[in-house]
Amino acid sequence: MPDSPLYSAAAVAVIALAVAVVVAVGLKVLRSFRELGTDAERATYNTLHAASKAGRHLRTGLNPAGAAKASRQLRALLGCDALAILDVSGVLAWDGTAEELRPGLMGLAADVLSNGRTQVFNAADLLLHSPRSGPVSKSGSVAAAVVAPVRAGSRVVGAVAAFAPQAGAGLVRATTEVADWVAAQVELAELDASRTLLMEAEVRALRAQISPHFIYNSLNAIASFINTDPARARELVVEFADFTRYSFRRHGDFTTLAEELRCIDRYLLLERARFGERVQVSLRIAPEVLSTVIPFLSLQPLVENAVRHGLEAKEGPGHITICANDSGAFAEVTIEDDGVGMDPVQLQSMLAGHTDGEHVGLRNVDARLRQVYGDEHGLVIETAPGEGTLITMRVPKSQPDHDA
Repeated sequence: MPDSPLYSAAAVAVIALAVAVVVAVGLKVLRSFRELGTDAERATYNTLHAASKAGRHLRTGLNPAGAAKASRQLRALLGCDALAILDVSGVLAWDGTAEELRPGLMGLAADVLSNGRTQVFNAADLLLHSPRSGPVSKSGSVAAAVVAPVRAGSRVVGAVAAFAPQAGAGLVRATTEVADWVAAQVELAELDASRTLLMEAEVRALRAQISPHFIYNSLNAIASFINTDPARARELVVEFADFTRYSFRRHGDFTTLAEELRCIDRYLLLERARFGERVQVSLRIAPEVLSTVIPFLSLQPLVENAVRHGLEAKEGPGHITICANDSGAFAEVTIEDDGVGMDPVQLQSMLAGHTDGEHVGLRNVDARLRQVYGDEHGLVIETAPGEGTLITMRVPKSQPDHDA
């Protein structure tokens, strides 16, 4: 019968089973939502995860190794066909399709690097800067590019380029935001580098900035005169002592041009004791710049570079010309040798910190000048294999914050 106890019990059991199933499915769905989140939450997580991974690779600044790894994450972030990261000297990394456009990217981005404004390029622009004729890309999909500047402070230090079938407002805004994010990583890297330099400043001031190569050869040269010319040996010992005393001095990170030139004179006297007439030196110094304040031991490494890497490897005599001129608000110092010269491409890479090399003294001086006076006061080096080297250094004559 419909109202029998057995029927009622069965009905209750069916309802309980249905409720249990509904609860189980609900809990499973709820657990799934807790694990995976909403679409917006997943998109946010993916964006932050990609940015975090890319940031780790850029914390050492803009360099080929870090840029190559970061570009993969940033391309996924933008969802573009290809992405490139470049500094002011060249393309550091390319990820994605249409790599045949890479050789022309610096020409395409020249205005962006110059004026610091994001630009959008169409297929005709890409074809104009492509080194080959034919379709814009092998896949035929890349027909536009967005190039956004990477700024570190007031300087444009590079750019991010995104390539896609079309460049809508969304891609333009997103690429600009990514470039600004890259700029933040570069600035963090520069802060880290500055902190490291500050921590090492005390150590640099306490130790001699003299190469062991120079010390060894100077002592050998002095020893060679002890029996044949004792007076000359005594003179060289005094010069060596004065040179090392100056190099080990501990009363500040700045000196005057006059003091630095006296240090160079002692250094060259010791080198001439070894090389004899093979090292010829000319000096043209304007008296009005002798009191100019310059970073301590910033000229001696440049002269040492001219001797060791310019003249030592050259057959026959070599000539070094040291000039210091009054150039308005600046003192301009040039050191020129007619030695074996250097490969400009390798030198540029070494100064940028991309490679190690024998000319570490040049990189150290260049970095110190840029740190103290700004990037516009870095070393200007003109050289080529077999053509000698000309190094120019410009420092302000008025430096009220720096005491010699």
